[in-house]
Amino acid sequence: MAPDSKSAPLQHQEEEEQQPEDLDTLSHNPSAPPDELFDISTTVDPSYVISLIRKLLPANGSNNPNYRGDVSCGPVQGLNVDDMEKSALTRSGVPPPSTDTSESMEINDDFNENATHEGESEAEQPRHSVPVGEEAWEEYGCILWDLSASKTHAELMVQNLVLEVLLANLMVSQSVRTTEIGLGIIGNLACHEVPMKHIVSTNGLIEFIVDQMFLDDAQCLCEVCRLLTVGLQSSEGVTWAEALQSEHYLTHILWIAENSLNTQLIEKSAELLLAIIESSQDVMHILLPPLMKLGLASLLINLLDIETSKLMSERAPERYPILDVVLRAIEALSVIDDHSQDICLDKDLFQLVCALLKFPDKVEVANSCVTAVVLVANILSDVPTLASELSHDMLFLQGLLDVFPFTSDDSEARSALWNIIARLLVRLPENEMSSSTIQQYVLVLVSKSDVIEDDLLDCQLGGLGLKARTTALRRIISILNQWTASKDYAKENENNINIDRLLDCCCKHSEDVPSTVSHDMDLKE
Repeated sequence: MAPDSKSAPLQHQEEEEQQPEDLDTLSHNPSAPPDELFDISTTVDPSYVISLIRKLLPANGSNNPNYRGDVSCGPVQGLNVDDMEKSALTRSGVPPPSTDTSESMEINDDFNENATHEGESEAEQPRHSVPVGEEAWEEYGCILWDLSASKTHAELMVQNLVLEVLLANLMVSQSVRTTEIGLGIIGNLACHEVPMKHIVSTNGLIEFIVDQMFLDDAQCLCEVCRLLTVGLQSSEGVTWAEALQSEHYLTHILWIAENSLNTQLIEKSAELLLAIIESSQDVMHILLPPLMKLGLASLLINLLDIETSKLMSERAPERYPILDVVLRAIEALSVIDDHSQDICLDKDLFQLVCALLKFPDKVEVANSCVTAVVLVANILSDVPTLASELSHDMLFLQGLLDVFPFTSDDSEARSALWNIIARLLVRLPENEMSSSTIQQYVLVLVSKSDVIEDDLLDCQLGGLGLKARTTALRRIISILNQWTASKDYAKENENNINIDRLLDCCCKHSEDVPSTVSHDMDLKE
């Protein structure tokens, strides 16, 4: 998972350095001395990574103006450069980098950048700004933030006490930017298996992270939500769930999702809720029941209402991911046996999803429309009588057909689409529809004949998906035949060719399943 854009790696800090006199001299930083080489495959010198970690060491608590005396740092108390040197020697089998900056590995260190270049006067030398204190910490932290996205670098970091260093900083820092960077680094580390095990085994770290849910900075909360999401989805998910199971924390997660005005934070908090719903059975068993009692279903429906309304009025692209995540969470909840009724029986939700499928500009929210189709199919499966309300809604049928192009690579969504169409059409009384009703159906079907034919060319559907499609095709054939047998058919010369072509195509593909009588009855129940 990539870090935030604001944590992008810094360019070489002093690109204006004096050019070497020898043009053949390499412009990049030299490799570490042979006695400091690590047996590790990476384009970044491991010694450089370790040097960055050492630069993040917090000042001694007694000398740090931000130190809070009432905070116990537990296992990180007394952490210093000597500890890191011993760790580097023990874990890597090679001597650690020297603490003397005059003997640095020549890796972009910048500590002596302000020294006057030989042969230059002070007025002639380039002016460089050397970051100090909090500014320098943020600079080095951002570099580590990006490097931690790499599995190799992440494993090297945790082997060299980066978690202990970050926890020591987080426990005394009063800077929201420092907190964001620290949580961001840990969030990237958590994406890798070995570093995740280090995170879980670092005493007090998970509990500290969970406590950060009560920060009042949006960017920090985004990183907390991202970290918790990754943790719950990992093989260590139960440990994270147990740390998060208190009603105190779960209530606050719901409060953040419902009350935040920051679009990124709404998205990240919704992703956290989705991760809980889609997590392993053990994690779900711990967190989902209390969340449902606290009103998770109602919250998600309210969020969908807000995002759907904004889509219809504002069409703000930055909000589309929120709509997508919220719909995915609702759809995931709709198939969980103990909780599906909270979703499927909600009429307001059903109207919201149907309104979304009628939205004309589906390209902008294609993924959300695909999820909405699956959700409607789930709802109709639980409450089949709702199909009667939709069977005469031509805009809804047209909206359904508009989704076909977005489902070409999603067999589940294609099956759901055909299932919904079949449920609608079997509700129509054969041979009892008025000529005007038949004409309305014919006009909609013919207008979307291209997308129907394109989908029929792909014969990869199987099982219930194929049965539903065959049932739908036979009902379409029945409607088209009724129209071609009517007196009005001869008057509609403009559409006759398209009607005949669609009829031929449907007849050809309706023979894939010998009989669908039993399936037709299932769809009517």
